Amino acid sequence: MSYKSGFAYVTVLTSAMLAAPVVWAQDNTDRDSSGVFVSGSYGGYKSHGGEFDDENDLFGVGLGYQFNEFFALEAEYIDFGNFGDDEVDGKLKGTSLGLLGRLPLTDTFGVYAKAGAFASSFDVEAFDESETYDEVNPFVGAGVDFRVTEQLTAFAEYNRYNVDIDEDDFNGQVTNDGPDFDTGRVGMRFQF
Repeated sequence: MSYKSGFAYVTVLTSAMLAAPVVWAQDNTDRDSSGVFVSGSYGGYKSHGGEFDDENDLFGVGLGYQFNEFFALEAEYIDFGNFGDDEVDGKLKGTSLGLLGRLPLTDTFGVYAKAGAFASSFDVEAFDESETYDEVNPFVGAGVDFRVTEQLTAFAEYNRYNVDIDEDDFNGQVTNDGPDFDTGRVGMRFQF
């Protein structure tokens, strides 16, 4: 085998190996756009508001239904963990119900907006007192997604949440009415 024919053979073989996953992915991204899906995500957040200024990790798991390539409904459990400063400590977790409006840009890539309600349990310990606030507040967000296979989609999204506290609690020593949360996370959705 000459150098030129060997080089051509390697070039063709390399091209085939690199092209095969792309072709496979294209063939496996065509799917029925409706059905039940589950999701898991990990990310971080920045809380804003008086004594609650802090940042930490968050985790989310969800269950939803994709009506078509444009709309989905998702229920999600989100755990924000602990945050706060030396005198004021908060712990937040909750469930959200949101509607996703999606704009497909290609067969595999899209952008979406998200809005809904966040039902939270917010435990606050401050100045040797503790209170729990259970309430429902609106949230909004936006994201991008990429269909990896027929059933698996990767996504990255930003959401904004807020919670309220009663400033009359803690003898008026807490100087704000609750933090806002800017969140960023990545995750995967598996559609059945």
